[in-house]
Amino acid sequence: MTSQEMAKIAHLAIEDKKAEDIKIIDISKVSVIADYFIIASGNNRNQVQALADNVQEELGKRGVDCKQIEGYQTANWILLDYNDIIVHIFNAEDRLFYDLERIWRDGKSVEVSEL
Repeated sequence: MTSQEMAKIAHLAIEDKKAEDIKIIDISKVSVIADYFIIASGNNRNQVQALADNVQEELGKRGVDCKQIEGYQTANWILLDYNDIIVHIFNAEDRLFYDLERIWRDGKSVEVSEL
């Protein structure tokens, strides 16, 4: 499965659970850690965890396993590492604080329809 397909599935999975402000950033030209970051916000701990669960479920159905998960218990910032894509799911306050969109502004913002 390509990184574009994985990013699209992850985007649809978090969109399905009503994530807010979903961003896809193509970082393939500026970093070797991954091809895409998917960044989204949830309104509370339960929603943030549900977003992460749905990404894992949808990619898992297609045989793609998460290599590492960070932050699931606290659910302030859950990071799902799939090697080619990294999914960041934040609560609103922590997303503003860490501001990954600014840090990775050298990456290219893409729409899901471009994947």
